[in-house]
Amino acid sequence: MTKNQQTPPTTRGWVSFVGSGPGDPDLLTVRAVELVRGAEVVVTDNPQHVALVQSLVGSAEGGPELVDASFGEDGQPLTRAQRAKVVVKAAKAGRKVVRLVNGDPFVHGSSPEEAQQVVKAGIGFEVVPGVSLATAVPAYAGIPVTSKDHREFVVVSAGDRGVDWAAHAHHDTLVVLAAGEQLATIADKLVAAGRDADTPVAVTAEGTTTGQETIVSTLGHLVADTAGSQLPTRAVTVVGHVVDLRPTLSWFETKPLFGWRVLVPRTKEQAGALSASLRGYGAVPEEVPTISVEPPRNPQQMDKAVRGLVEGRYEWIAFTSVNAVKAVREKFEEYGLDARAFSGLKIAAVGDKTADAIAAWGLRADLVPSGEQSAAGLLEDWPPYDDVLDPINRVFLPRADIATENLVAGLVDLGWEADDVTAYRTVRAAPPAAPVRDAIKTGKFDAVVFTSSSTVRNLVGIAGKPHASTVIAVIGPATAKTAEEHGLRVDVMASSPSVEELVDGLADFAGARREEMVEAGQPVTKPSERRPAARRKASS
Repeated sequence: MTKNQQTPPTTRGWVSFVGSGPGDPDLLTVRAVELVRGAEVVVTDNPQHVALVQSLVGSAEGGPELVDASFGEDGQPLTRAQRAKVVVKAAKAGRKVVRLVNGDPFVHGSSPEEAQQVVKAGIGFEVVPGVSLATAVPAYAGIPVTSKDHREFVVVSAGDRGVDWAAHAHHDTLVVLAAGEQLATIADKLVAAGRDADTPVAVTAEGTTTGQETIVSTLGHLVADTAGSQLPTRAVTVVGHVVDLRPTLSWFETKPLFGWRVLVPRTKEQAGALSASLRGYGAVPEEVPTISVEPPRNPQQMDKAVRGLVEGRYEWIAFTSVNAVKAVREKFEEYGLDARAFSGLKIAAVGDKTADAIAAWGLRADLVPSGEQSAAGLLEDWPPYDDVLDPINRVFLPRADIATENLVAGLVDLGWEADDVTAYRTVRAAPPAAPVRDAIKTGKFDAVVFTSSSTVRNLVGIAGKPHASTVIAVIGPATAKTAEEHGLRVDVMASSPSVEELVDGLADFAGARREEMVEAGQPVTKPSERRPAARRKASS
């Protein structure tokens, strides 16, 4: 080897034991998100982690390889030692490995044993603690594990062999993990060891998720109260008088839309923000694409308008949707243009969301409606053409193929000439799967949120009308009119045409409905659990 030659660097693997928390993806730590996004391999034994990883890195090519460490090729569950071999093998290949585990890696799991094997193999590692099931799930159930009167709590994993339940019988608060089918036996053993049979018990399944359910009982009645319930292994059980605080402190399961199954009929690209807002109120959104956004059949009109924009033919460009911004931006990229082509051009946006999309392009909207965020609101603030102040009287209006003509007519009335150009088409999507269509027609959805007239028409066209018991929420008057034309009674209309106001309005409706039931002494039920005979059409 000559003096200037160097030994090629050795690629070293690295393992990060990362806690995914109790189930709510919002409880992931910042470090956990960073490592998952930068991983080359993610090893997990929880099938739900697949969706979690995809939500963080997207489903596009270039994401980490997902390795299932729950079962072997023979279909049998892997032992802790076998899972450790999977992790070590991936790291020995010189890759950045994330071992994604439920809750906290070093609390009631196999990570300590796996980490020892990683050390034995000479591979570096780190541990990223996650929010523990033992504290997070009771908190989401409205149960503090300690209080001023009960300062001691002990966590026991029922999955551990040889638990001496008599030794734990008299702790103030006992948090039991992974009880599952052993719950009845555990209750009997605690009572036999001297714990009062009237001691409160709370069992929470699917904790911190929108499927969370809590059963409150006592040690003596626990068997009867949980009979018929399919309690998963990960259910968390709290034994002690801290459970008595739940009626006062329950905050998660009392969210206005908690457990509501809400249909979101939108384009896939647009559904994210709406679904996130619904989840914030405790709903379980289910996205069903009803519209596909596609280029215009004849692109020549759009090509001509973009050339005219570059040549200075227009005084204004008016964007009436985020999709319009996207269509023009894609056309610019096709021609090798950038935002500098907008120099000297005034830009109008129909609302804040569209203005945000323009800003993401590095541009600023000169005109956004000060009142109603709609074409009508835009016209209210649009200045009339002035042949002295305005050197050009032409407006470029890139829109959907099904847009109304009101904006064009209003601009003409103000003295402007509008080039009304089809920038994109909205095409009806394929029908959803049969179970979804059945759920829509039979009332298994608690609510449907419509964000445009086309989503109403297309949903009815591909799946049929929602059941009479389903709450109908719409984004504005035009959408409400279309819903009524299709025989639907509108229960909720947003106070202004935005996704946020639409979701807030639905949450207010659900909250008022819940209060009425509580005040009447009735059990709180979801719309899907009540079946009115028929939906009355709205009065004209």
